[in-house]
Amino acid sequence: MPEAPLIVAPNLKRRLSGVTATVVRLIPVQARMIAIAATGPGLPEVIPHIPLSRAATLPRDRWRVWHARRNTEMALGLFLRHVLRRRYRLLFTSASQRKHSGYTRWLIGRMDRIVATSAKGAGYLERPADVIHHGIDTAGFAPPEDRAALRARLGLPEGQVLVGCYGRIREQKGTGDFVRAMIRLLPERPGVTALVMGRATEKHRAFLSDLQAQVAGAGLSDRIRFLPEVSVDRMADWYGALDLYVAPQRWEGFGLTVLEALSCGVPVVATRVGAFEELLTPATGTLIAPDDAPALDAAAAHWLDDDAARASAALAAREHAVTNHDIAVEAAALVEIYREMLA
Repeated sequence: MPEAPLIVAPNLKRRLSGVTATVVRLIPVQARMIAIAATGPGLPEVIPHIPLSRAATLPRDRWRVWHARRNTEMALGLFLRHVLRRRYRLLFTSASQRKHSGYTRWLIGRMDRIVATSAKGAGYLERPADVIHHGIDTAGFAPPEDRAALRARLGLPEGQVLVGCYGRIREQKGTGDFVRAMIRLLPERPGVTALVMGRATEKHRAFLSDLQAQVAGAGLSDRIRFLPEVSVDRMADWYGALDLYVAPQRWEGFGLTVLEALSCGVPVVATRVGAFEELLTPATGTLIAPDDAPALDAAAAHWLDDDAARASAALAAREHAVTNHDIAVEAAALVEIYREMLA
C-alpha cells in the first residue's frame, strides 16, 4: 500500500453493517486501480488501511479524496478540511431512499460530489448525483456446476422445484407475505418446496414463531422450511440450489439479495422497492407492488409452473448480472469519479 493514498475511505462503525460490507468488498478491487486505503475500526487486516491519525495528517502536497458513506464520516471530512486544513475533496455515497433530516441535508450540501446507489435514491437528494449501483462478486456468486450434488450436500430434496426467500425475518422484509403465499400455493403444487432463511432478532422472534405456527397449521412444515442464517461465504450455495428467488420486501434501501440470486442464475420475483426496478429486467424475473398478495401469488405461480421459462430466465439472469453488476463495474465507475475529483 502506498505511504500516502490518494483516496481515503472511512469506516467509522465497528459493528458489521451494509456500509462496512461495501467497503470490505470494494477496496481490494479498487486498490488494483488507484492508491486507496480505508480508515477506521473493525476492518479485516487484508484491506489496505491507515490509522485515523494518519488520515488526519497526510501531506498537503496534493488533493486527495475523502469518500464518506455516513453522516459521521461527512462531518469528519469537513473537520479535516476546514479545521485541520487537510487537502481533501469530499465525496458522499447515499444509499437511502427517504427524505433526509435537516442535518444530513446540511452535510450533503457541503460535499464536493454525490453518488447515489439507485436512481430512486438520487430523487431524494436536493442536488445532482451520479448513480452507481452496488456490484457483487459474480465469480463467487455463480451457478453450481452440479446442482443435484449441491442439493444433496445441503440436505435439500432433489426432484423438487425450490423457491427461496432469504434475509432478516421481519414484516418489513415481506417474510410473512412470502410464507402466506407459499401456504396458498403449495397445496396444489406437491413438487415445490419453499425455503425461508435468515435471522430474527429478539424483537421479531414472536413474528417468526407465528409464521411457523401458520405453516404447521396448514400441514406444510416439511415443505416450507425455516433455516438458520449462514455466513456470507456460504450464501452462494444456497442461492445456487434454488429454481426461483422471491424478494417480497415492503421497504428496502438497495437490496443485494436480488443481485446475488441473479448472479447465481436464479430468476427473481421482487417488489418495486429499493433498487429492484433498476436491477431486474422482464427476461430475468417479475416486478410486483409491495404488500400485494394476489400479484405475488400470480408471479410466483407463473415461474413455479413453467420449467422452460425458468431455464431461459436463469441464463438471462446470469448474463445480466455479469455484464452489468459485477463489482468491478462499480469499482471502475467510482475510480473514474475519483480521478475527475483529483484532476
